[in-house]
Amino acid sequence: MKQELIRNFSIIAHIDHGKSTLADRLMLHCGAIDERSFKNQLLDDMDLERERGITIKASAVKLMYKAKDGQEYLLNLIDTPGHVDFTYEVEKSLKACEGALLIIDASQGVESQTVANYYLAVNNNLEILPVINKIDIANIDPNEAVRQFKEVLKFKEEDIQKVSAKVGLNIDLLFEKIVSFIPAPYGEENKPLKALIFDMKFDVYKGVVIFVRVFDGKLAIGSRIRLMHLAQEFTVEGIGCFSPFDTKLKELGTGEVGYITCNVRDPKEIRVGDTITDVANPCDAPMEGYRQLKPLVFCGVYPVTADEYMDLRVAIDKLRLNDPSFTFEPETSQSFGHGFRCGFLGLLHMEVVQERLEREYNLSLVLTTPNVGYRYETKDGIMKDVENPSDLPSMSDIKSVEEPMLRVSVLTPVTSMDAVMELTKRKRGVYIKSEFVSDRMRVIYEIPLAEVIVDFNDMIKSATKGYGSIDYEFCGYKVAPITKLDILINDEECDAFSCLVHKDHAYDKGAKLCDKLKELIPAQLFEIRIQASCDGRIIASSRVKSMGKNVTAKCYGGDISRKRKLWEKQKEGKKKLKQVGRVEVPQEAFLAALKI
Repeated sequence: MKQELIRNFSIIAHIDHGKSTLADRLMLHCGAIDERSFKNQLLDDMDLERERGITIKASAVKLMYKAKDGQEYLLNLIDTPGHVDFTYEVEKSLKACEGALLIIDASQGVESQTVANYYLAVNNNLEILPVINKIDIANIDPNEAVRQFKEVLKFKEEDIQKVSAKVGLNIDLLFEKIVSFIPAPYGEENKPLKALIFDMKFDVYKGVVIFVRVFDGKLAIGSRIRLMHLAQEFTVEGIGCFSPFDTKLKELGTGEVGYITCNVRDPKEIRVGDTITDVANPCDAPMEGYRQLKPLVFCGVYPVTADEYMDLRVAIDKLRLNDPSFTFEPETSQSFGHGFRCGFLGLLHMEVVQERLEREYNLSLVLTTPNVGYRYETKDGIMKDVENPSDLPSMSDIKSVEEPMLRVSVLTPVTSMDAVMELTKRKRGVYIKSEFVSDRMRVIYEIPLAEVIVDFNDMIKSATKGYGSIDYEFCGYKVAPITKLDILINDEECDAFSCLVHKDHAYDKGAKLCDKLKELIPAQLFEIRIQASCDGRIIASSRVKSMGKNVTAKCYGGDISRKRKLWEKQKEGKKKLKQVGRVEVPQEAFLAALKI
């Protein structure tokens, strides 16, 4: 395909504004799929994506479009996620494109993630085509959405497209605008090969499947290639693309997007963001690649049985291929044995990784209470990171503890401002500034990550009757009175429940954890004491009463001394059990701890 007839673009938007539905409609209109094989979320091939109704992984698809002037164009479309936890997927996809369709819901207008995605596209020097979706909804005014696009993001009215992905309204006009508005890819076919790895996945038969965008030169089967950052060399054994079904190709030319296979079996040999070049005729310098993301939430991931440890290790290696924002390192717990301390971009990201490990690799896992990554300064003035609460030394050896902070942008109707202000105050937020965005307010705060990560988004939705939205970014560390909260079960520390909390919240969290564990830990033949400990003292406690057992059930009549003898014997037995008995904590208890 001639380079001037290729268009590479992503679809970006706030969550639930119709990205996947629009991608489905574009494929149907091009004839890539027919009405019989058409289904919602066609590109979301994970069961998890369909069940939750969200996109988790970006998907690349090749479409052939015949314009009204009779010219045929090759369109490489990448559908991306909308949730803030998967912003990295969006960022990766934009590097492989020259343009982006920025979608907004006609009934919702511009939201926080719309603005964030707009700036991501601007930073990657992309041409941005504004699209208003869902214009078929009754009683909505698309002109209001047009006004917001013009006022907030400064788009020209003639560039704004109005469509309905659900019923296919104005899709033909959108296609014509795409081929005229989005530029053809730059690059020269005669130059040495230069291609960017923007995604990967593991296939049982093919090994590592590498998704690439060719910027210069061309890739052909049998080519000997080098990864410039890792200095690895391979032979290209297969080339293809998804249109949307797997299609084999002989080569990828300049400006094209597709995948290659090189019979790579070890996931550690390849990295997303690396530059591919030809061994015999290499390019001058590698491409910039991707920035390394810092995980925000950490938790321990352990197999239920020790036999599955190696299976978990292999599964995590393969999953990280597909998701470079997920980090891990081995660790050992007194409660669970060998496992991994894993880092995630948020709680949704953590839940998705857990479910993918359990479903795709048939593992049974236990996750510890998630915590954010703090850092502390020793008395000698050395700064150290702490991802696991049990790694925090005694408070007497520490000069100060710093907690991670987020710069949070809340877009809210003016009528809900008081409720938002009250909520952010409870979350220890520090007001930075506010500004009018069309008929709404954009308020910016600095809030500790620990306060935002669990339920802040849900609370904002409640406070604003569903009209509010948030976006956030990491903005550094700040000194705070942080302390370690431990849970003791029958005087034994259960490190899985250990967490770092603000001193003002230690008692509340400790009391709630004790009460919740009292409900969830099943009764034993001996009494179970649950205690919350902080700064060397017990601050809250609960008890699970021992299970009743009628040892005198077989005694009919006779002297009372016989029954007393049996009761005394039972009493001694319970004391002994208490000394040696181990308390089994069910998985529900760890899940409940997440929600406190």
